Amino acid sequence: MGILAWIVLGLIAGLVAKLIVPSDTGGGCFGIIITIVIGIVGAVIGGFIGTALGWGKVDEFDARSIILAIVGAMVFLLALRALRGVR
Repeated sequence: MGILAWIVLGLIAGLVAKLIVPSDTGGGCFGIIITIVIGIVGAVIGGFIGTALGWGKVDEFDARSIILAIVGAMVFLLALRALRGVR
């Protein structure tokens, strides 16, 4: 996947994950950048989870990769909340 595909995947995964797991991770003019970063980190985490469970990895722009990226972003947001002590 190219860099533009990672950015689009990150934006989609970050937006959906932030809708499912509400967080206070940034707003304002940097909100979209933080959302993209959350989605890209989530794609990496989702790739590790998918590979470990035998579901494949995040290497193409398809439905499986988007779902794995969303799951990974949700795990990332929940881990951030746990580390910050937010309920």
